[in-house]
Amino acid sequence: MIEEAFRRGRLLLSETPSGGDSTLPVDIPLTETVIMVVFILLMLMTLKNFIGILPFLSDSVLRARGSAALENSVRVSRDRNGIALILLLPALLLLYRYRLYDPHFVQGMSSDMRLLTVAGVFLGYLLLRFLLYLWLKPRRRSDDYQLAYRAGYTFFILMMLLVLVTVGVLYLLQVNDLTIRIFILAESAFVYLIYLLRRGQILSLVCNPLATFLYLCALELLPTGLLVASAMIL
Repeated sequence: MIEEAFRRGRLLLSETPSGGDSTLPVDIPLTETVIMVVFILLMLMTLKNFIGILPFLSDSVLRARGSAALENSVRVSRDRNGIALILLLPALLLLYRYRLYDPHFVQGMSSDMRLLTVAGVFLGYLLLRFLLYLWLKPRRRSDDYQLAYRAGYTFFILMMLLVLVTVGVLYLLQVNDLTIRIFILAESAFVYLIYLLRRGQILSLVCNPLATFLYLCALELLPTGLLVASAMIL
């Protein structure tokens, strides 16, 4: 009787494997947890300063002279620089979590090592931009040239605000990681284009159109192009 009962059993689960979802494979390294905790603590400590610079940030988007108004205030400029530095932490986590920078040479690395490698490349990109800025700095009207460079801090903060809000909403809606990645790239490209427009307008105050175009190519398009190329080729 017992043998008959086992022979008549049926397999209720499907014998074919279920299709994969659209979630990016990712581990949560200890380094990522530490960075996240540090970011939250720093933002809580500087929340008042962050709220204080919001009107200046929005003004910089609406008009090129908004950046000049921000830089003319030492306190606001200092707070803006500090907030931009803090937001480098979630930017790094987004690069890692959603594989925004995912060249072939990091594929076999452990989670912590991949995070540190991506951080190194990102910091190298920022260093290259800074070195190009110093190398090409003109002798005349250097204040406006510096103003155009520091506008990048402002638009980086605006980009991170937009991206973090979007990622938070999409995560709560349980949108898959690949879709979130597309949103991040699209929004980043949109803010970057506005930044290029504003930086070009600031540079045009001291340069002719040809010089403005060459400055944008050397200071923005060259390092960004190298970053994108390294992700595709390496």
